[in-house]
Amino acid sequence: MQPVTVYSTRVCPYCMRAKALLQSRHIAYTEYLVDQEPARRVEMQQKSGGRRSVPQIFIGDRHVGGCDELYALERRGELDRLLAG
Repeated sequence: MQPVTVYSTRVCPYCMRAKALLQSRHIAYTEYLVDQEPARRVEMQQKSGGRRSVPQIFIGDRHVGGCDELYALERRGELDRLLAG
């Protein structure tokens, strides 16, 4: 299974929603709180092509996008394929 990385903040409702989907599917993820670690925000922006909003979600080396994109992958049945690699 590909590793999942979520860049988020503690108070972002979209971050909470994205993490809730991952948790409901029992998908383990690594979370970086960019509001607590400014260096992680810089890292997130570099990896995502300059995006500043949270969440920014990665599956393996692939940038998935934010919460809406994650849910769209789930609806289309593509999330499992990405996780499998």
